This record gives sequence, structure tokens and C-alpha cells, in this order.
Amino acid sequence: MKNEKVWKIAMTGVFAALSYVVFTFLQVKIMLPGGDATSIHLGNAVCVLGALILGGVYGGIGGAIGMTIGDLLDPIYIVYAPKTFILKFCIGLIAGLIAHRIGKIDEQKDSKVIFKWALLAAIGGLLFNVIFDPLIGYFYKLLILGKPAAELTLTWNIAATSINAVISTIASVAVYMALRPALKKSGLLSAQKKTA
Repeated sequence: MKNEKVWKIAMTGVFAALSYVVFTFLQVKIMLPGGDATSIHLGNAVCVLGALILGGVYGGIGGAIGMTIGDLLDPIYIVYAPKTFILKFCIGLIAGLIAHRIGKIDEQKDSKVIFKWALLAAIGGLLFNVIFDPLIGYFYKLLILGKPAAELTLTWNIAATSINAVISTIASVAVYMALRPALKKSGLLSAQKKTA
């Protein structure tokens, strides 16, 4: 592909917009004590899908930008925007590392092997989020924001993050496997191979 870098930057913007829309408009918000909230959403699925298609850096940046903008435009989540950017970028990095560096999914021909590595990549990135989102969120609320309700919201955050991880794993892998033949036919997978 001639303009590979331009395509990746443009697609990063598309994934940022997609993650913003999915996170903002397709979420179930759960209000918590102390005026806090958590939510069930598919924003993380878009982040993982971006990493599977574009690689970890571009996919992670797309997901991180979109969900951070979603936080910045929500009065309840605005204080969590820095944490969101870092965590969502890490989801993409980890998923991209597993899929492209370890599993080399763009070079694979067997759909079972591709599915296995896409699934492992999604699980790896989202497992990181299940562990670190509530943990960092707890310390962020307690130390930086000084919220005494950090302990009360921890259990809800763990539950919501775990549900999000399961739903996002299924959605991101299913969409990637459905899109992969079109990406391959258009030559976009061979472009990914050079820069993964």
C-alpha cells in the first residue's frame, strides 16, 4: 500500500470516533455512592479491534483518544480522563503485541490459528484492564481525588470491568474475523505486516 502511514492515521481517527460513539451512546451507566458511576459498554472492544487491524500503537491511540474524549464530555467521568487515556492505550498495546508480534496474525493463513491469536490478544489486553482499571481507579480516587467512597465503588468497578471484558472480547474477535477477509482482499493486511 502506497500511503500506508496516511491510511493508518486516518483509521486511527476512525477508531477514535467509533470508540467515542460506542462508549458514549451505547453504555449502561450505573450510578454509585458519592456521585460516582461505572458503566457497561463496548468501548474496549473498539480499542481491541483497532489493535487487531492497525497494530498496538495505532489501535491503542485510537481507542484511548475516543474514550478520553468521552470522559472529557461527561461531567461524571471528566476527572478520570487521564487514567482512561493510559489504560486504553495499554489495552491496545498489549492486544497488538500478542496478535502481531507473538501470533503474527497477518502472516497466518489458517483461520483457526488466526482466531486463536485474535482471541488471546483480546483476552490479554482486556485482562490487563480487568486488573489495572479497578486497581488504578481505586488509588486514583483515594489519593488524587480524595474520595472516601473509593472502597465502596471498588467492587462495582471490578464487576463492571469484568462484564465489559467478556462482552468486548466476544465482540472484537467476532468483528475482526468477519472483517478479515475484506481486509485481506483489499491488501491492507500485507501493509500491516511491514509495520507491526
